[in-house]
Amino acid sequence: MSGEGKVVCVTGASGFIASWLVKLLLEHGYTVKASVRDPRLKLVVYVYYYQFWYDLSKTLAEEAAWKFAKENRLDLVTINPGFVIGPILQPTLNFTVELILNIVTGRELPPYGVFVDVRDVAHAHIQAFEIPSATGRYCMAESTVDVTELWKILHRLFPVFHLNEKFEDKPIQKVFQISNEKIKSLGVNFIPLEVSLKDTVECLKENGFITF
Repeated sequence: MSGEGKVVCVTGASGFIASWLVKLLLEHGYTVKASVRDPRLKLVVYVYYYQFWYDLSKTLAEEAAWKFAKENRLDLVTINPGFVIGPILQPTLNFTVELILNIVTGRELPPYGVFVDVRDVAHAHIQAFEIPSATGRYCMAESTVDVTELWKILHRLFPVFHLNEKFEDKPIQKVFQISNEKIKSLGVNFIPLEVSLKDTVECLKENGFITF
């Protein structure tokens, strides 16, 4: 992958995913700008799936993007990840990394989570931009796990996080899975959930959000 001589636009460049996207683009020789008005550009947008009203707003935004792309003859590709976790580059917490913080501090226990690493999501954006055959919508989810399995993984990685008693003997429930076959066609190889969780927690510790 080489971006020498290529200029790309990244919106919201200080955000969680976008900051990693900018980092990868710069590492591969791209020139990154805040905005580029060029109808020949392929557009790559990302859509998150959490919280009903946020879901709705993102769904409507994506529908508007598809409508705009069709009307203006733009080549549009969307990347649709689940809960995006991993090390942060920005100075503040985003929603999904804060979710992990809330889990390890016992403030929030969702019934399940659909997780994918931010570095994979950023890489997928670049692949979708560079590969001419990329088209349509791409879902991304390395793992879908229930809260019991999530707690047990965190406890195994960080024994200092004492496993909540109610999860010690609770069986792990089967949850739905999301097909990654299409996104893998772009050459995306997922970082395992355990690695993502480990890097997320260690990053939270390094930035002073948790102590152990």
